[in-house]
Amino acid sequence: MSLTIKEIKAPVATEMNLFEDKFKAAMKSDVALLDKISYYIIKRKGKQLRPLFVFLSAKMCGTITEGTYLAASLIELLHTATLVHDDVVDDASERRGFLSINALWKNKIAVLVGDYLLSKGLMLTTENNRLDLLHIVSNAVKEMAEGELLQMEKARKLDIDEKVYYQIIKQKTASLVAACCGTGACSVVEDKTMVDTMLRVGTNVGMAFQIKDDIFDFGSSENIGKPTGIDIRERKMTLPLIYTLNKVDSKTKRKIINTFKRYNEDTDRVNEVIDLVIQNGGIKYAETKMHEYKEKALLDLNDIPDSPSKKAFIGLIEYSINRKK
Repeated sequence: MSLTIKEIKAPVATEMNLFEDKFKAAMKSDVALLDKISYYIIKRKGKQLRPLFVFLSAKMCGTITEGTYLAASLIELLHTATLVHDDVVDDASERRGFLSINALWKNKIAVLVGDYLLSKGLMLTTENNRLDLLHIVSNAVKEMAEGELLQMEKARKLDIDEKVYYQIIKQKTASLVAACCGTGACSVVEDKTMVDTMLRVGTNVGMAFQIKDDIFDFGSSENIGKPTGIDIRERKMTLPLIYTLNKVDSKTKRKIINTFKRYNEDTDRVNEVIDLVIQNGGIKYAETKMHEYKEKALLDLNDIPDSPSKKAFIGLIEYSINRKK
């Protein structure tokens, strides 16, 4: 039976509550406008899965330290900065159902806020002499930027095959989950092998997590939720679609690509592509690959002793691929 989020958080509930206070303090600024925007960002936080990965990784590998709180704060600061910048790049007016920073305060302020959050993350690690944590997270930010640019480059030509798709999601999504798990371990142990193991676990969990997200665009093999077709409208080549393009005949393939290029705003044409993906087993294939990545992550955890934190961490992996949204 799957664990609930509350049950998953239980082994680190005290630490997560304390982290919220520490993160609020890290976001403080003497500039009133920055303080107001920081408060707005904190108020609309999501499920806090990223700090949860940090704390469970740390507790599973050792004893939580001040470095663990630092790692979680660093992850949140740098990731929030990338989201603020993403909304500017995408000209997005909403984030998690709330108005985005750029929608409320315009692009110039949003870019500066993102820069401010990045600098706060850098300062936290240098002031506390934790360049090891900074190295892991900086690498993730670099990977995320490269993945985004690779996707944009390939989307123009629609030449994304399965190998390129995995490279994109490894950089765009999995690198951040890897950084969560890696910094969590790094904050409590000096064993490089353990840190590398947790980086690998995070990468595989992140791959499974992103494939799950891509499946949502088409519904699922069990028809959970309504398909949205958002990725098709944004001309994003995802695994269910790549598999389908490789399976259908040349005439159908041309029609799908034509929808992508010219009719991506036509609801009927988009729904037709969604139906083709479902009929040709695109979702089933993606779900199989998602479970393969999950199993790789679980295999790497075998050498870590059993504990309530490990049980919760495995529950978090299961939650990542079984979530309904």
